[in-house]
Amino acid sequence: MLSAIFQGILLSAGLILPLGVQNVFVFNQGVTQPRLVRALPVVLTAALCDTALITLAILGISVVIVTIPAIKFVLFVLGILFLIYMGIVTWKSKPAATSSDEKALSPKKQIAFAASVSLLNPHAILDTIGVIGTSSIHYVGKEKLVFAIACILVSWIWFLALAVVGRQVGKLDKSNTFMTYLNKVSAIIMWVTSVYLLTQLV
Repeated sequence: MLSAIFQGILLSAGLILPLGVQNVFVFNQGVTQPRLVRALPVVLTAALCDTALITLAILGISVVIVTIPAIKFVLFVLGILFLIYMGIVTWKSKPAATSSDEKALSPKKQIAFAASVSLLNPHAILDTIGVIGTSSIHYVGKEKLVFAIACILVSWIWFLALAVVGRQVGKLDKSNTFMTYLNKVSAIIMWVTSVYLLTQLV
């Protein structure tokens, strides 16, 4: 039982810790929102999307989906186009000198963008299936359940922590110099990811 918990924590942490589009977006919202509670929509959406992907991977349903060529192709194309668009928007965005409701994304936009960067990233989906889905095969019954819970808890804790740290950075960065650089780095990460996905598609 303990081995299932530890493996779930390690595998999930290994997938979620690297700097990626999803992490950068959650952190970005923590910085730009005037209060931490205003960043909760992005945290909840990202965590729920990860929960869904992990659950589907462990149940084996997602394997069937991505093995259908047409669905896989559409997923890759949508992911590439979305990342290119988001990269352009992020690169052009200019943070204001002070935090305000005008520059902070609304809850609806947070949810839409968070869901998009979570569910339209074929690389993340394939990683979840390949690592977590494959590893879950070794467990049955209660062990598989605790393995799944451990993986899911890591996601929830991580996204909340990202938003909390982002909010603290936002409080310290009054001139938004950090946010200006973060937007540029975020855009580059999105474009690099889209190019990588394109190489995988062709």
